[in-house]
Amino acid sequence: MRCSLHFTFCSLHFEFFILSMSSFFLAANSILPLFLIILLGFVMMRTEVVRPGWVDILNKYALWIGLPSLIFVALIRLDFKFSEYGSLIFLNSAYLICCILLAFPVSTVFKTSLQTRRTLFLLLGFGNISYLGIPLLSSALGPEALGPAILLSAVYPFWMFTFAIGLIEITGQEKVHILVILKRLVTNPLLISVFLGIVVSWLKIPVHGSLIKTLDLFGQSVTAVVLFSLGIFLGAQQIGTRKQWLPVLGLSLVILIVLPGILYFAAKGSGMSAVQFRSSVLDAAMPMGLTAYAMTEQYELNALLTGRLVILSTALSAIILPFWIVFTS
Repeated sequence: MRCSLHFTFCSLHFEFFILSMSSFFLAANSILPLFLIILLGFVMMRTEVVRPGWVDILNKYALWIGLPSLIFVALIRLDFKFSEYGSLIFLNSAYLICCILLAFPVSTVFKTSLQTRRTLFLLLGFGNISYLGIPLLSSALGPEALGPAILLSAVYPFWMFTFAIGLIEITGQEKVHILVILKRLVTNPLLISVFLGIVVSWLKIPVHGSLIKTLDLFGQSVTAVVLFSLGIFLGAQQIGTRKQWLPVLGLSLVILIVLPGILYFAAKGSGMSAVQFRSSVLDAAMPMGLTAYAMTEQYELNALLTGRLVILSTALSAIILPFWIVFTS
């Protein structure tokens, strides 16, 4: 009798393991095309088929044309109600504020330099939400995830360009430039497209079909463009020594596993829908983004650490993100 129970117990565990692995491979397969595009950009950069200058051109196309078109069209098709998305916006805002402030105890415990502390304001919360997050959520969770993905692509840069950049300027030698921060907000194409999309959707303003079709064409092109650009960027980076990568590995695991795990348990029972909950956790688990890297260069922070974090966290995310997709389901 005891042997029979033990056999049944082992069989159930084996079936659960097979089911979990099957779900993992299904999740991995859903996002594999995205990482193949990144790999193509990486290989073409390493073989010198393309040049590093392509990154700036492709990113400007994505930032000023492709992503705003995608966001605007998706929002005017979305029946936006603040009551429906209020929990999503509030919870993710609170999460980002906590991640930014986490730089203070982390830098104190590890006795980092002031430059690294200021860099951590950007590293601990701001992943690749727009360039990788929007296509990945749409691919893994379906078209119903596009609404939450787009709103989160506005929440993240809002807190980056206000709270995080404000702390960087306050804790450094620079004077706090309020007008510069406000200018970055009001001229950010992603925030502008979100604002216009919500206004048009809320007021039921009609948009001509030809304009929608034109914007659709731009929006459909942007996924391959931004991922290919990311691959070129990764291929242009220097490798470095194994010792230099150890702190990068630890930081990668924090932003890919630990912080999203905290959000996962904090968001349980928050009132968000299932797709909003999964979108929030997956966006929190995104690898380091290029916008944060650009800000570290502009403010003369630890750009070398940030660049390596982009490389390693992106590589690890190909394995870790499918687990989050399965785990949140």
